[in-house]
Amino acid sequence: MAIPYDLIVLASIVFAVTFSLTYLFTFALVKTLPRRGLVAEDYHKLSRPKVAWPGGPAIFSSILIVELFLYLIYGDLRILSIALVTIIAGIIGLIDDKWRLKNGIIKPVLLILASLPILLLDIYGEIYVPSPIFPIFGSVRLYYVYPILVLAAVPIVSNATNMMDVLNGALSGFMTIATVPLVFSLILRADYNIMMASLPLMGSSLAFFIFHRYPSKIFPGDSGSLALGAMFCAIAIVGRVEVVAIISILPAILNSFFILSSVKRLVEHRSIKTRPTILLPNEQLAASKETSAPITLVRMILAEGPLSEKDVVSNILKLSAFSAFLAVMTALLTAWGI
Repeated sequence: MAIPYDLIVLASIVFAVTFSLTYLFTFALVKTLPRRGLVAEDYHKLSRPKVAWPGGPAIFSSILIVELFLYLIYGDLRILSIALVTIIAGIIGLIDDKWRLKNGIIKPVLLILASLPILLLDIYGEIYVPSPIFPIFGSVRLYYVYPILVLAAVPIVSNATNMMDVLNGALSGFMTIATVPLVFSLILRADYNIMMASLPLMGSSLAFFIFHRYPSKIFPGDSGSLALGAMFCAIAIVGRVEVVAIISILPAILNSFFILSSVKRLVEHRSIKTRPTILLPNEQLAASKETSAPITLVRMILAEGPLSEKDVVSNILKLSAFSAFLAVMTALLTAWGI
């Protein structure tokens, strides 16, 4: 399906503006945060360098500006819901960054608040359709269950993306790749409003990746990881691309499942005492052999032997690209009615 030329121009502007804002805001934070003592140790380097932290405000503030601009253009309440979900999750992340919510259950409960705009703005049934679309089976009616799924989905996806923020560039690179199938699927559905609203997620993630990649100059913090995950989830819900989104973000979901199944309880990742990886004298990472160490995606990647941090992240991004490819295939099958 051909996209109108004016939409291509606007899409380019939206992506470029979000990218530029995030780049400028992040650059400013890289310079100012260390002066205020807002830094975090990079545990995967022998020198334990102090890295600017948190970079989340640069991410969700630039996204919010562009999303509100799009809402003024289109007047689509779905875009407003995406913006509200993102900013609420970002604020919850900032609270966690500042006060360190150690109880593993508090953050998921708070993140339920981030899902409320989707439900509360659905006054006239304009925000979401409680019938996810599957390949082969078509739409499945979940009228009574779907609102409960919405309440659960935002905390689950946000925490899953949060758990991916373990190595330099892993989260920002992962989110950049994972968003591509959403944009593609929304184009196939000719839902250009939400397609446009999804571009800030990709643009902001990519701009932040420039500073977040190895060696990181800034970490996103929970304010960044939760905002990105919540926005991804909101786009999937209001854009009716839930199945495509699940497949695209599958590595993060599996990583979260591995951790929870091995730890056997909801736990704040900073409070896990036994680390899943070991930093070797040559600055390579090796999988921990401690039985009490949680099972993570990184630990599984290192199962065959030590790797450098850059190589581990490269493998994560390759896995993300493969999931994105499967998600694109799913979008095509859904569009063709197969």
